[in-house]
Amino acid sequence: MKKNKKIVLAYSGGLDTSIILKWLQENYDSEVIAYTADIGQEMNRKKIIKNAKKLGVKKIIINNLKNTFVKEYVFPMIRGHAIYEGVYLLGTSIARPLIAKDQIMVAKKFKAFAVSHGSTGKGNDQVRFELGYHYFGPKIKVIAPWRIWKLKSRTDLISYAKKHNIPIPKDKKGAPPFSVDDNLFHTSTEGKVLENPKNSAPEFIFQRTTSPEKAPNKPSYVSIGFKNSDPVSINGKKLNPEKLLEKLNNIGGKNGVGRVDLVENRFIGIKSRGVYETPGGTLLLIAHRAIESVTLDKDTMHKKDSIMPRYAELIYNGYWFSRERFKLQKIVDLKKNKVNGSVKLKLYKGNVTIQSRMTKSNAYSMKKVSFEENKTFNKSNVERFINFHKKKIK
Repeated sequence: MKKNKKIVLAYSGGLDTSIILKWLQENYDSEVIAYTADIGQEMNRKKIIKNAKKLGVKKIIINNLKNTFVKEYVFPMIRGHAIYEGVYLLGTSIARPLIAKDQIMVAKKFKAFAVSHGSTGKGNDQVRFELGYHYFGPKIKVIAPWRIWKLKSRTDLISYAKKHNIPIPKDKKGAPPFSVDDNLFHTSTEGKVLENPKNSAPEFIFQRTTSPEKAPNKPSYVSIGFKNSDPVSINGKKLNPEKLLEKLNNIGGKNGVGRVDLVENRFIGIKSRGVYETPGGTLLLIAHRAIESVTLDKDTMHKKDSIMPRYAELIYNGYWFSRERFKLQKIVDLKKNKVNGSVKLKLYKGNVTIQSRMTKSNAYSMKKVSFEENKTFNKSNVERFINFHKKKIK
């Protein structure tokens, strides 16, 4: 009998989501649609299609969202200088809302009654996906296998895969692999030896950055141009958002820029240790703060800094599509039209230093800050200014 009900599964083509695909077929009288969002992760389209077809999938959808991801998600976050707990540039967090939105759009197109994801019951991603699902498709059912099935361990998964002839990568036999997430903005690595915070991260886990020790012995220079607070060019050449970030990743990565090793506080209350690589994002963040320093007034900059921790936390927790995040984004973007110019950076063995800031903005006055005597700054007002603030400390 032909199945009329449909489920849209976020499918990577790997072992875990292939097992989920088969499990959905076994436990729901529904057609499973395999959905993959291409946001710049390392992926094999042929493998995804081949593995899905082998499991009897008729509809396999791979949507290229790379430019949308950078322009509509990464760039707004860079404008807000969002950093979670002092170091994390939110590379995984910012990707999930877009995937969730597009997955719901696919579900609506094919009139699917449910969507499914492969996030584990201990992670943040289940929250991020499902808040996104709820925002765009509150009536669509969510199936989270890791929270309801009887497969409790990696051994259970391997046994299930063998039973159903699902290909098992050689590195996934026995001990569990590192958990890796990547997209055009970053790569994260968790699990195995990293779970114990006393262990140093082995060099072989780094995928997009050269170690500072092996980085070139000569510095590299890069100039990033900004228009209305968004990066638009590298070394004077205009590039679309996808290509711009891709190029900065290459420049930063070969110079050992963008490595972070952190223990973070997950939204659901668990501490986890991971290693993150965000070379291009690190360059963008440093350059953006530099261009704002010569184009925005003090009050605007300090207001942005004051809301940043909450703004970053909302993104981390999956609240990208929330009234509060929308409200904070308006504060972030209030004077973005004034942020224009370019910043030149020097990259050397993991370090980034600002070489120059160029802008037509008059927010920075050389006459006022000059140590040479001038008439543009009335020093007689300073005493009244100090006396006014003396009253506030009593």
